[in-house]
Amino acid sequence: MVGILVKKQLAEIFKAYFYNTKKNKSRSKAGIAVMFALFAILMVGVLGGMFTYLSFSLCRPLAQAGVGWLYFVIMSLLSILLGVFGSVFNTYSGLYLAKDNDLLLSMPIPVRAILISRLLGVYLMGLMYSGIVLLPAVIVYWIFVEASLPAIAGGLTLILCISILVLVLSCILGWVVAKISVRMKNRSFTTVAVSLVFIGLYYFFYFKAQTLLQTLISNAAVYGEEIRGAAYGLYLFGRIGEGYWMGMLILILVMLAAFAATFLVLSRTFIDIVTDTGKTERKIYKEKTVKQRSVSSALLGKEFARFTSSAGYMLNCGLGILILMAGGVMLLWKGGMVSEVLYQVFGETRGAIPVLACAALCMMASMNDMAAPSVSLEGKNLWIVNTLPVTPWQILKAKLSMQLYLTVPPLLFCSICLIPLLQEKPAIKVLVVVLALAFSVFSALFGMSLGTKRANFSWTSEMTPVKQSLAVFLTMMSGWIYALALGGIYMFGGFQLGAVTYFLIFLAATLLVSLILYLWLKKRGVKLLVS
Repeated sequence: MVGILVKKQLAEIFKAYFYNTKKNKSRSKAGIAVMFALFAILMVGVLGGMFTYLSFSLCRPLAQAGVGWLYFVIMSLLSILLGVFGSVFNTYSGLYLAKDNDLLLSMPIPVRAILISRLLGVYLMGLMYSGIVLLPAVIVYWIFVEASLPAIAGGLTLILCISILVLVLSCILGWVVAKISVRMKNRSFTTVAVSLVFIGLYYFFYFKAQTLLQTLISNAAVYGEEIRGAAYGLYLFGRIGEGYWMGMLILILVMLAAFAATFLVLSRTFIDIVTDTGKTERKIYKEKTVKQRSVSSALLGKEFARFTSSAGYMLNCGLGILILMAGGVMLLWKGGMVSEVLYQVFGETRGAIPVLACAALCMMASMNDMAAPSVSLEGKNLWIVNTLPVTPWQILKAKLSMQLYLTVPPLLFCSICLIPLLQEKPAIKVLVVVLALAFSVFSALFGMSLGTKRANFSWTSEMTPVKQSLAVFLTMMSGWIYALALGGIYMFGGFQLGAVTYFLIFLAATLLVSLILYLWLKKRGVKLLVS
């Protein structure tokens, strides 16, 4: 029974590899093989290669400095971090808040079998994520430092015990996430906020990684002595990778005890946890007058409600809002230094700075593409929209307006922060802002045209039109191509026209294409919506 349940758990985790949600049918054997090959390339080739390179960079210098144990401490901590982060949300959704909890509990299946199968699913996911860091680290140590029997036993012990530790931590953090989730009023914004925090931390450490590694390697002995004196437990933990037998025995006993305690607590509280629906808020109906809204306002409100109710929609199609706001803040903080550097590098090409600045604004604004999947997101409920006493153009107009309302204000904020830094004539400064705004209109119209032309209403997951849509991909790519063309053409000959003339030509072309797209939507697009 446990084996069948584990197989079901893994099938749910890798559902996208066996089932094509876009076409609503199972994948062929060749398609499944391709999907798993791509997964292997990503996990083993990309992530595994990245951590293998990191292991190679740290192993020899730290071992030569006599602090090989510090190498295992660093890689073990990274392994725990990635393992917990990679499996905690699977724990939250697969162990505590799985959609089939009620169904399984209603069947003649022992509760312990359900719990064990769920824990094995969490363990395997944690092992995959932690192993992708620690296994290359251990192998690199065996190859370049020592491959004795104690070292091999110590490396394998670390991999096993850290996978158990990841399981325990994932169960604890997953429980916290589940408890918070069932009590949240607006889960979408919380999910977006948490995701943005992790993205921010990732890029912060990514850009700081090289400096941190150089500092660590150059001061390895000093740091090693400080850690050994202040955190002797970490020193003993790192010694396990070098083959410290007593440390291996202690670590195995501690991890087994931690797992036993976790399993004991879960076995006694599992039913209470999975059946917890959170506090139910009782509301008393109060009669009140509802203000009448215009058709445009009601449809626009519907679009905003759809956007804010989906964390995936906001993260994948509304990232430009945050990027533009962050760009404006960075310009206020470091704008003077950035402007000085740019004028030193590109100052000889007259008018290059405002053109490149406008191209940067357009590229950031292109990260907003809410209009492209908005038609497809109507899904099987499209008939409801078509039965409303509104015209198809009013429906499309509301979707266009949502993207503009969410793009223009942050774009203006970033532009206002940029303009004082440009040492140009007022006409050029005005044209920078006007062209960026014209691009935002073009981007919305282009995304809406593609989304209407290639609408997909048969999806089973909303992530299909949001992440796997050709319309979304082409809309984003068109923004990048537009920005590269705007800056590239000017730098390779366009500067001879002068910045003002160049801006006016691009502005005229942008407005002309936007007008063509607008007329197509009003004539052909509305017909596609109701057909």
